[in-house]
Amino acid sequence: MDYVKPAEMAAAMSDSGVQRAQLSITDVLVRGMMAGAILGIATSLAITGAVQTGVPFVGALVFPVGFVMIVCLGLELCTGNFGILGLSFFDGRLGFAPMMRNFAWSFVGNLLGSVLYALLLVIALSNAWHTPPAGVAQKIVDLATAKTVAYEALGSAGMLTVFVKAMLCNWMVCLGVTMAMMSTSTFGKILGAWLPVLLFFAQGFEHAVVNMFVIPAGMMLGAHVSFEQWWAWNQIPVTLGNFVGGVLFISVAWYLTYRPKTQGEPSRVSASPGVSVARLR
Repeated sequence: MDYVKPAEMAAAMSDSGVQRAQLSITDVLVRGMMAGAILGIATSLAITGAVQTGVPFVGALVFPVGFVMIVCLGLELCTGNFGILGLSFFDGRLGFAPMMRNFAWSFVGNLLGSVLYALLLVIALSNAWHTPPAGVAQKIVDLATAKTVAYEALGSAGMLTVFVKAMLCNWMVCLGVTMAMMSTSTFGKILGAWLPVLLFFAQGFEHAVVNMFVIPAGMMLGAHVSFEQWWAWNQIPVTLGNFVGGVLFISVAWYLTYRPKTQGEPSRVSASPGVSVARLR
């Protein structure tokens, strides 16, 4: 059977966190850029499906294809890493500095890949800015406005709302990482990753890397959103909310109830990459 028991899953997540912390900056950046671009492609696919059918739930059904690709290819998605490396940290196998190093560089990689795809898609949708936004392009403009200006109009209530939506989102994203590790078969990993991600997208929760694509793309297409509004009313609070949700609802929860109880664990990773650590199980 390809089912992996929860305690074994938690051990695998902890192993993965240690391994990811040892990646070079180049590896994290390249894998992060690929992850950002793929998630942007999945987002534009979801928007296309929703616009063409008039049924937003269709977008939620197809969006997880991007997350599945990221999981199966072992790419670096900062939001998923919040849950993975957080578990390694609480398990005492990973220091704070290497954990934050991975978070920072994967965030940068995700941002670069997302904005690059946003630029390419905008050129394709607008015929290099010769055609006014319509259809999918107009929907992207509307989403960029809804994710920034609409929250700003609500003041502190908007800030609380976007933060909570981000927490709920990454609870599901990190649960997708968890579910993917509960199967040893490719199909099982695909299905496990698909289900929780469908839940967050269908309910309109806020994901930092999705927004790295949607908001810049909307701005390039003419959305009346400033750089400050993008970061102050979405990117920063959403990233923080994603971090809290992933660490609190996955890292802490899994550590408390499925804490790996193994012998001969590898040494704590507390130095920069390149420093030798004991071989993983």
